[in-house]
Amino acid sequence: MLPASFLYCLFSWGRKGICPAPSFAPLPIVSIGNLVVGGSGKTPLLIALASHYRRVGVILRGYGRTSRGVVEVSRWGKILVHVEESGDEAMLIARKLPQALVLVAEDRREAIQRAKELGAEVIFLDDGFHQCLRKFDLLIKRKPPNPFCLPAGPFRLPLWCEACADLIVVEGRDFRRRVELVNPTARMVLVTAIANPSRLAPYLPKLQAAYTFPDHHTFTPQELQEIWEREGPTSLLVTEKDLVKLEDFGYPLSILRLDLEVAPWVVAKVDQYVQKEIHAKEVANRSDPS
Repeated sequence: MLPASFLYCLFSWGRKGICPAPSFAPLPIVSIGNLVVGGSGKTPLLIALASHYRRVGVILRGYGRTSRGVVEVSRWGKILVHVEESGDEAMLIARKLPQALVLVAEDRREAIQRAKELGAEVIFLDDGFHQCLRKFDLLIKRKPPNPFCLPAGPFRLPLWCEACADLIVVEGRDFRRRVELVNPTARMVLVTAIANPSRLAPYLPKLQAAYTFPDHHTFTPQELQEIWEREGPTSLLVTEKDLVKLEDFGYPLSILRLDLEVAPWVVAKVDQYVQKEIHAKEVANRSDPS
């Protein structure tokens, strides 16, 4: 796979490098991303940072959704679509950020324009590092033992692309997870469809069994019924990301509720950029009354 990885690295690096001075930015834009496939905490970090703003627009691709184009998932606390149309991450964000406007879209620029028209004052992008936009790029650093690009390794961009980031944060140093177990029962079975489920291990109670599925998996009544009949649990233990897809099936659920504690200096660094962009646009608008 190494020759294919070399070509992938060159292609992805070239794609990132052809946009040295992007100018499209109708609003302050903050992107939360990483260079490695799999779970790294992008969504909870985005939620934690975006929670500091009122008229905030959150835009993501919406992996696993059945819809196409720009879809408005929520508008200032009102959920507008079903999780099948939004994807699990977008629905989770919509519920955790009632003050937000949440959109899913393949075309991020189109979604940003829509968010501006709907009254957003600052934009947070989920996984937007590769996007050719004027923005503040925050990267979550992970150091897997395999240093190669896809398909031989886990990197979507070569490691040296970190130099393009405005801020690099590390879990355990710049942010920490706080996990609360809600509604525990005697015989819990873990059912989850998140990337890198092994990261749940430090927070798991004693389990009767564990079933993991691919990230963004759409659960079916048959597979859940088979688990329930085979294990005879008192509840299914799920993450909040799984909850938005499993709550309508009628099974008793225990929930691993995750929040992040973000270092104040990280919050201040992001806000410094946001306020600078807001001020610059106010000055530009005053100088151009048209």
